[in-house]
Parts: sequence; structure tokens; C-alpha cells
Amino acid sequence: MSENRPEKKKKKQPMTDRRKFILNMARGFGLATMGGFIWSAYIDEVTASELLLRPPGALKEDDFLKTCIKCGLCVEACPYDTLMLAKPGDHKPLGTPYFVPRDIPCYMCPDIPCVPVCPTGALDEKSVTTDDKLDINIADMGLAVVDKESCIAYWGIQCDACYRACPIFGTAITIEYSKNERTGKHAFMKPVVHADACTGCGLCEHACVTEKPAIFVLPRETATGKAGDYYIKGWDKDDEKRLEHAKEIKTTTELSKDSAINSLNGNLEDLY
Repeated sequence: MSENRPEKKKKKQPMTDRRKFILNMARGFGLATMGGFIWSAYIDEVTASELLLRPPGALKEDDFLKTCIKCGLCVEACPYDTLMLAKPGDHKPLGTPYFVPRDIPCYMCPDIPCVPVCPTGALDEKSVTTDDKLDINIADMGLAVVDKESCIAYWGIQCDACYRACPIFGTAITIEYSKNERTGKHAFMKPVVHADACTGCGLCEHACVTEKPAIFVLPRETATGKAGDYYIKGWDKDDEKRLEHAKEIKTTTELSKDSAINSLNGNLEDLY
């Protein structure tokens, strides 16, 4: 009686040194290529994150990226679908929440539902609290910037769409009136953003009537300049405190060896 036996597996031929070398080269090339893609994606993410707008109460970007666990609870809590989580291919730090004002701005919910649900403090409730109550008006998501070259109000065409869309009406954005010298009988109605009141909600950008918004929100550090630590507001006592640990640095040149008066007199003598 014959037995049903499984067929014997053919013995694998030992891999030659040449085949091993080729496979190792291919693997190495694949790993190097993959590493390049990962590094490129990381660089894109870091660059893009400098321009991202975060939810209300977000920590500074570096601290935010270290603290956010990408849970998406803030996104789920947003009633207007303003917040999104960065996906692969978005060239943004994966899984982190952000919003695009031109599409859906922050509608400044008084109860700020996206903040209290954050389990790690990446969205800091204290930063949007006044007298133990949540206060969306002190949020700092960014700062609106007006492009005067493309804003039609600066051309002399009447438009106050951004001004009327601003939820902190008449404070974060005001209208500056001035005479239109070109026509002699019309007035400019120029929108002016006040950095101390603007929350960066993006409602102005969303309302802008131009094809590419002439007013847009940027992260505050990107939107504002910095004078430098060596410039001090002498009339501001708090600002003068920055001098407490300052060190004097003197640079001596041939010209600076003489006093200012002697140097000036010497230059005058050369003229005569």
C-alpha cells in the first residue's frame, strides 16, 4: 500500500559571494534612499511648521511639538471643523493640529472647546484665561498682516470687509481715513491691524474679497520684527530691566581714539 507523503523540498543552493555582495549593495542603496526621503520630509515639516497656525492656547512651536501627543481631541472638539490633523504628504509635522483661515477660520468660541480637552497642556488653558474664566479675546494664534500693494482699500476702492468681519470689532482692526490726492474728492479707507488686540483668528483673511487675500494671518514671531537687545525704550522701566545683565562691548578704531569734537575739528582743518 502506497503512502501519501509530502514531496521533499529541494535544497536551496548556497548563495554565492557575488550574489551576497549584490543583495547587500541593493539593501544599502534602499536604506540610503529611504533615509533621504525621511530626512527630506523632516526638513519640509520643520520649514512648514514655522508658518503653521495652531489652535488657541498653543505653546511656542518648539514646546508644542514636544508636548502634543497627536491625539486629535482638539480637532474632534472644534464645532466648526476648523482644526485639522496633518497627514502624510501635507509637509507638516504629522498628527499635529492646525488650521487654514482662508478655508475655515477660528470662529472664536467663547467656551474655547478645543483647549480644555487637551490632555498634555500643549494647549495651555491658563494662557486663555482671565479671572478664572476662559477668554478667547486674549488668544494668540497669530497676527494679521495687510499687504498694502494688493489691498484694494489702499488703491482707493471702498472696502471694509476685513474690518467688519473682525470679531473684536473696532479694536483689532480699525479704519484710517485719508484724502485721495489723485482724485481730490475721495477718501482712502485703509484697514490697520493692531497687534496688541489681534488674536490671529483669520476671520479677516476669510472675508477678504481679493482672489489672493490681501490680509492674511502669520505666526506672530514671523509677522513681527525684532529691534534687538541693544535698543532699549528709555521711557519704559520694564524694558530697561533688560540692561541688568548686559555686558559692555567697546570697539576701538583709529577714528574713535580722538574725542568727537577733536575728530570733527580735524576734519574741518582738512577742508581749509
